[in-house]
Amino acid sequence: MKPVNLSPSEILETIRMVQMENLDIRTITMGIDLHDCVDHELPRLKCKIAGKIRRYARNLVEVGREIEREYGIPVINTRIAVTPIADIGGSLSADDFVELAHCLDDVARELGVNFIGGFSALVHKGATAGERALIDAIPRALSETERVCSSVNVGSTRAGINMDAVKDMGVVIKDAARRTADRDGIACAKLVVFCNAPDDNPFMAGAFHGAGEPECAINVGVSGPGVVLRALREHGDADLGTLAEIIKRTAFKVTRMGELVGRIAAERLGVPFGIVDLSLAPTPAVGDSVAGIIEAMGIERCGAPGTTAALALMNDAVKKGGAMASSYVGGLSGAFIPVSEDSGMIAAVEAGALTLSKLEAMTSVCSVGLDMIAIPGNTPPETISAIIADEAAIGMINGKTTAVRIIPVPGKDVGDWAEFGGLLGRAPVMEVSAFSSKDFSLRGGRIPAPLRALNN
Repeated sequence: MKPVNLSPSEILETIRMVQMENLDIRTITMGIDLHDCVDHELPRLKCKIAGKIRRYARNLVEVGREIEREYGIPVINTRIAVTPIADIGGSLSADDFVELAHCLDDVARELGVNFIGGFSALVHKGATAGERALIDAIPRALSETERVCSSVNVGSTRAGINMDAVKDMGVVIKDAARRTADRDGIACAKLVVFCNAPDDNPFMAGAFHGAGEPECAINVGVSGPGVVLRALREHGDADLGTLAEIIKRTAFKVTRMGELVGRIAAERLGVPFGIVDLSLAPTPAVGDSVAGIIEAMGIERCGAPGTTAALALMNDAVKKGGAMASSYVGGLSGAFIPVSEDSGMIAAVEAGALTLSKLEAMTSVCSVGLDMIAIPGNTPPETISAIIADEAAIGMINGKTTAVRIIPVPGKDVGDWAEFGGLLGRAPVMEVSAFSSKDFSLRGGRIPAPLRALNN
């Protein structure tokens, strides 16, 4: 593949976006296949996995720093994603999987990466004994480690929704929160429940190196809400069609910058370039907000009527601009709406404009789903399972990726605050319906795939 060439004017514009509009490379994520590490003896399995990760990722952090110094583009995170661990440790017990999580955490700390993803299981049609053991291990694994991230795929458009797994994940999330009660249930911030999980997602906590991927690849996630927001404010009186064009052009520029960085990183590390994920990923910094973009279109406060339409316009324009800029767009690619990581979303919740129900409606038109949402610690696990089922249904029916990253904050109720720190930010505890979903959640079985699954 030939490198992306930027003109002097594009370089100058990129510098301005970095300095004034919070443009950054949110993550350079190295995906590593671990299938050749399979071993029935746990000590040998750990040794093989740690050795392979070290071999490929030993220079990952330094390359990120070099690119940051040479090009002046901030690289916020360097991360690793591995083959879903349930696929590698099929004969392990839950205790063995916890020990393997510690191994992953140790090598991630040694290499200096922010997170390592792939403590994962893909159970959208059913679970093997190994996958059930890994799911049982998740609360301990995430509460006892610092950098390990986990994901479980419980549904797909082709297979339907595995409601047995959905039921289990409500219990897992509650247990993970309980085990980190002294830190506002932060273990749950490292756990995502997916429908239609992508194989090449560079963003945590849902990253894993999926089937069909090469031995190793570099995937890049960019972030540009501040860039889009500034562009819209400069055209305050434009009609919606014009605003869509402005967002599309801005996404084009951001994506070109992301692919440039990804290809440089891949070349220096001697591995293939995979994809650039052009998701608009906000941060707690003021002005770096997806909610701010929605409000710049004329919505008084994110969550008011019209919010879903504005988000749909933005998400579509981002995808169109990115697709024009690169033939290697992948991952999630759209707009994230994580409550704790977006200052505008937080303000909207505080003002009473944004509710859990409205967030669910918004997920039908944007990337991923209910993300970094704090709920009362006494929320029943069956209610959490039902929230996951609702979100998975949106993904299944619409043929898109949806997910739930939700934190039942121990000892806290509506109006209290959960503090997670760093890019994870802080979140107000949001109200959840008091009506029970217990009988529905406990039925188990499988919600069949929609008719569109038969497209072939």
